Parts: sequence; C-alpha cells; structure tokens
Amino acid sequence: MRALLPEAGSVAFGEADEPVPRPDEALVKVAAFSVNRGELFQLESDRPGWRPGKDVAGLVVQAAADGSGPPACSRVVGHPPSAGWAEYVAVPTSSLAEIPASVSVRSAAALPLAGLTALRLLRASGATAGTRVLLTGASGGVGHCLVELAAAAGAEVTAVTASSDRGRRLAELGAAVVHDVRDAVGPFDVALESTGGDVLPLALARVKPGGTLIWFGQASRRPVTLDFFAFFDGPESASIRHFHYASAPYGEDLATLVRLTAAGRLHPELGRVADWSETAAVLTDLRERRVRGNAVLTLEQNR
Repeated sequence: MRALLPEAGSVAFGEADEPVPRPDEALVKVAAFSVNRGELFQLESDRPGWRPGKDVAGLVVQAAADGSGPPACSRVVGHPPSAGWAEYVAVPTSSLAEIPASVSVRSAAALPLAGLTALRLLRASGATAGTRVLLTGASGGVGHCLVELAAAAGAEVTAVTASSDRGRRLAELGAAVVHDVRDAVGPFDVALESTGGDVLPLALARVKPGGTLIWFGQASRRPVTLDFFAFFDGPESASIRHFHYASAPYGEDLATLVRLTAAGRLHPELGRVADWSETAAVLTDLRERRVRGNAVLTLEQNR
C-alpha cells in the first residue's frame, strides 16, 4: 500500500506492508487524517521503523477478530498509536468511535488529538460557569476546541494568539482575544499554558493566589525559568501541574466529541484541507504557523 514515510524531517510517499490487525484491532481504510505539531517534532528525530499518523477517519474494512468494536462498513474516527498516514491502518477498537452521516470524514479526522486534549484539559482544569481561564498558544486545533467547550460550560476565557486573523474565530467562539500574554487582565482561576519559554512565567503571574497553571506543551521549544520570589508578587501558593492527554482507551471520549459535533455544539476548525499529496507542504506551513486550527489531508481514492 502507499504510505507517507519519514524523510529529512518531513515525509515522502513510499510503499509499506498492509497492516495485519491484532485480534482487538479493526482494519480501517483511511479517507482523511489530521497532522499535528507534535508529529513535526517527532519527524525531526531519528526513529527507525516509526511512521507518523495518530488522527484518522475512514471505513472499517475488516472488523476486529475478537468481536469488539464497530462492524465492517462502519464510518469511524480513530486514534492509533502511529502509522495513520497511509491507505490502511490497524486501530485498537478501544480507540475507535463510529461517525454518523451528518459528520464529514474531514471534521471527524480533526477531532482526535485536538479534541481529546481539549476535553481532558477542560476536565483537569475544573472550568465551569464563572471560572476565569487563560489559554496561551490558542490558535491551533486544541485552542479552538477548548474555547468552544469552555465557553459553552460558562467559563470566561481569555485566549492569547499572535494576530487578529489567527484570533478571529476564537472570538466568535466566545473568547476574549489578546495578542500578548502581558495584555491578559487577571487574575485567573486557571491558566492553560502550551508555549513555554518566557510565556509560562508571564501566564503564572496572572493566576490568582492559590490558583493553578496547567502546563500541556512547549511549542516555543524553549525551556522555562522560574523565580521563587516572583510567586509573592501575585500567584502566592499557586500550583503548577503537568498535563499530557495520552492515556488510552480513547473510544469513549471520541464518541463524546462525535456526539457534540453531530449536535452542532463543537465545530472543529479546519484551517487547511488538501489532498494527501500535499502533506509535505502542509507540514511546512504548520511549522511556520501559517495554519489556523487543524490541517486535514484527504485520500480521495479512499472516499
């Protein structure tokens, strides 16, 4: 089968063996997949045998041998560990959810990593009606999903994004948008921080005493330096929590995301949709921050 293989920090087409599913895996014919910044970082490292691809949507062509999961011919969204940028991928049935006809494969493909991260961050933050939330690095897929979910829960969200264009949709979804974390007017009950570098201390300074900063990324790739005494200037006794969304199984949360999308309560932001032949170019645009929301690639021959 055709697959996108790592090559010099990007990808190129090559041939790979069609996957042989384990008893608890379904074989999915991929119709669309989403690319994420984390995969950019992985492509830059040398990982022999690894192939990219964690967000897929398509059709079950072989149901799991153990009888679990969706039957053959079901439209599904899945979150495999890897190897999803290909014509076929084996996905654990515990990481699959069926998608109704009202949800496109493009929208479904944008849900897994971004939606799972946003949904689980929202739970971790305890953001409910009246909670003041600061979100940095907000213009990606996670940010758009989180703003919409948090605003719907009644939270007051301030989103930090680099430009008016990248923040336009966030404002429509209910966030107050600023373009520098220094302009965020606190104090906030919780800060959700994904940039690292100089931004994390600035976000922390805007947390109320006893509040929480949840650290879920380091997109700047710059380490963080904290000053113990700076806590006394505002966020005294604040907590810093590390967060990573990845804890399988994913199926139940994927089903929740699909349900919210089908009901019109969640709208994945498709900032770029292109044929999978353009994946390398899209990765470059994602690296250069020219994509707002999610980037989705489609396999037209599989639709």
